[in-house]
Amino acid sequence: MNTDEHLYMILYDVRHPKRWRRLYKLMQGQGEWVQLSVFQCLISPMRKAQLLGRIEEVIDQLEDHVLLMDLGPASRERPSVLSLGKPFQAVKRQVTII
Repeated sequence: MNTDEHLYMILYDVRHPKRWRRLYKLMQGQGEWVQLSVFQCLISPMRKAQLLGRIEEVIDQLEDHVLLMDLGPASRERPSVLSLGKPFQAVKRQVTII
């Protein structure tokens, strides 16, 4: 278990549909989809640096906007999130056997 991982909400507003699709596909491999242009991810500091580099390759710095919101350590029982409507379920750490 990586105790350095934090739970992040990654939100983006990408102006061009082609860049939006590229970023959406990139994010599908990084975390769980929450809603349109919003993902939650468990990310270590090294993965965060790698992800930021990959995001910067996709977006247009003058037109697009990406937010990474740190919700705290992944090992914390419940992140501090206020959710209206459907309940928010934080992504759970799990082992995947390939």
